[in-house]
Amino acid sequence: MDATILCLNAGSSSLKFAVFRFSPNKEEQIFSGAVEAIGASGGRSWLRAGNKTISEKNGSAANHAEAIQIVFDELQEQGVGTLAGAGHRFVHGGPKFSEPIKIDAKIKAELQTLIPFAPLHLPSELALLDAVSTHYPDLPQVACFDTAFHARMPDVAKRFALPEEFWQKGIRRYGFHGLSYEFIVARLGKALGSRAIVAHLGNGASMVALKDGIPQDTSMGLTPTGGFMMGTRSGDLDPGILLYLLRQGYSSTDLEKMLNNKSGLIGVSGQTSEMKVLLSKQESDPAAALAVEMFCYQIRKFIGAYAAVLGGLDTLVFTGGIGEKAAAVRARICQGLEYLGIKLDLSANECHAEVISSANSLASVRVIETNEDLMIARHTRNLLL
Repeated sequence: MDATILCLNAGSSSLKFAVFRFSPNKEEQIFSGAVEAIGASGGRSWLRAGNKTISEKNGSAANHAEAIQIVFDELQEQGVGTLAGAGHRFVHGGPKFSEPIKIDAKIKAELQTLIPFAPLHLPSELALLDAVSTHYPDLPQVACFDTAFHARMPDVAKRFALPEEFWQKGIRRYGFHGLSYEFIVARLGKALGSRAIVAHLGNGASMVALKDGIPQDTSMGLTPTGGFMMGTRSGDLDPGILLYLLRQGYSSTDLEKMLNNKSGLIGVSGQTSEMKVLLSKQESDPAAALAVEMFCYQIRKFIGAYAAVLGGLDTLVFTGGIGEKAAAVRARICQGLEYLGIKLDLSANECHAEVISSANSLASVRVIETNEDLMIARHTRNLLL
């Protein structure tokens, strides 16, 4: 059955979207785009078909309702016909949602109760549900949760070493980037191997250990702040650091901004969270060099830990913006992992080949471009049609 699906990814001040067309034997992304700087001056929107820019317009949207109207107007101009549904990326599903679900009034009310789990993300995602309903009341909508993929993790990996009452309150390791990991598992199939580690490395970064495609552990925890250091997020910390800073007069708001916006690569380097820039400066700037080295060191350490969880390693996959494009970072991460059977083909790595391990490497190392939007579109189609 032919169907056109709109995928929506709402940030607090942005709206990214993609349009997919499905037929019985084909799935095709026909457009992608974004509305930027929502609620601020200097906003713009753009639309692309593949790598070709179709339109780019200046103009601010006051809120997500105006942003989605810009999207609908643009798609109408491009002749996109009747939509079969809209799929939304939801960062957090909390303890209630472990699979995609069709939105109705009851589900929307339950999603409201999850805001404390992701106060920086869920309000804008919920606002977008209402904005779509305002313009197209009869358009079916589906929520796809970034935490859902990790729901099958064993409790030994999910639980924190806290009293039982906190587990009952939903405080546990949820994990994120689940839609990306789900795509990688589907994309590689049997080539993934029995014992696989996938590293999604971007401004937000995480890792998952997979046994026969089933998650066994993942680096992010209750929130996307945990794990190894990222572009602007700290990753794991000694909890005593936060207690110390609270006693020094920092508020919870101060700490939230510091951990999520002023730490990681930008915190260590003191200048930028952009890996490309840091790599270009590392020879002359010790702070940039330290930021890169810490990033690679922490990821290498997690790979070793997850290989222990899996009892060895068959496949290591790099994905996400840094994972797909930064050959130097991949090479540095893999340096010293020869004991796991990893040996890179340096020329393949430099040209970002899909397989970057050498012919005599016991473990396969791959670079796969992820596609979270496609997973949202597939889930939406499968639920609605």
